[in-house]
Amino acid sequence: MLAARCAWRCLGVLLATNVCVNVGLAGVLSQADLKKVEDLRPMFAGLMGDLVQTAKRSDITAVDADCVKSTMQNLVEISQELSSYEYLITIEKELTNVGENDPTRDVVRFAIDQSTSILASQRKKIAQLPDQCTRSALALTKSQQALQVVDTTAGILGSIRSRL
Repeated sequence: MLAARCAWRCLGVLLATNVCVNVGLAGVLSQADLKKVEDLRPMFAGLMGDLVQTAKRSDITAVDADCVKSTMQNLVEISQELSSYEYLITIEKELTNVGENDPTRDVVRFAIDQSTSILASQRKKIAQLPDQCTRSALALTKSQQALQVVDTTAGILGSIRSRL
């Protein structure tokens, strides 16, 4: 439960990005982008719930459970690291009439750049499974699901960044 709660904050960063960019810079995001960001929350929550349930199953090996827990821990680390940039991203939502050269845009760009960097480094960690995990179809599948969520998240942040 703690892992799911911590990881949930990661999506708070993304939703905050959506709110602040959409409010502060009206017209920057398309409706399709808004939908993509909104779809991240249930996707992420579903993955964390699935990982928690999988780790608790009595019919999996201890190695599989450890591998799944390792994937969960990586997602929690992502969440914790991204939370440090949430404030920088969300400060803009309090502002209106942010102009093209407003320094606040630079702050949001910085936060998005740092978040993207965190996602990239953590992606490498998730992709580098220990040997015992690479031999497990279950662990490999769960790792691939986590990588897909990380890649989707990074893609959406990249899309937002390109419009700032």
